[in-house]
Amino acid sequence: MSSIGKLMKQANRIQRQMEQAQSDLSDRTVDATSGGGAVKVTAKCDGLLKAIVIDPESVDKEDISLLEDLVLSAVNSALAEAKEISNDEMGKLTSGLKIPGLI
Repeated sequence: MSSIGKLMKQANRIQRQMEQAQSDLSDRTVDATSGGGAVKVTAKCDGLLKAIVIDPESVDKEDISLLEDLVLSAVNSALAEAKEISNDEMGKLTSGLKIPGLI
């Protein structure tokens, strides 16, 4: 088989593996909390938020900005962890890829 044929076969295999990994990542979730558990965020590893849970005891009508900060902190933490997992999983698939002239 020519080197182009081998390269195309390898690219097709990696594409199938990446599609499967993306599907798996969309099912995988991470949780992050802030404010000692006052806010809990669940994010999917495909970058979407799945849930935000706010402890009713943590809601102070006089200090909504604190609650907003807690939500923002938990969301950013969950999304950062989800992105790290996604990058690690996708990196595993492409780490052995050798494309002549590109790498």
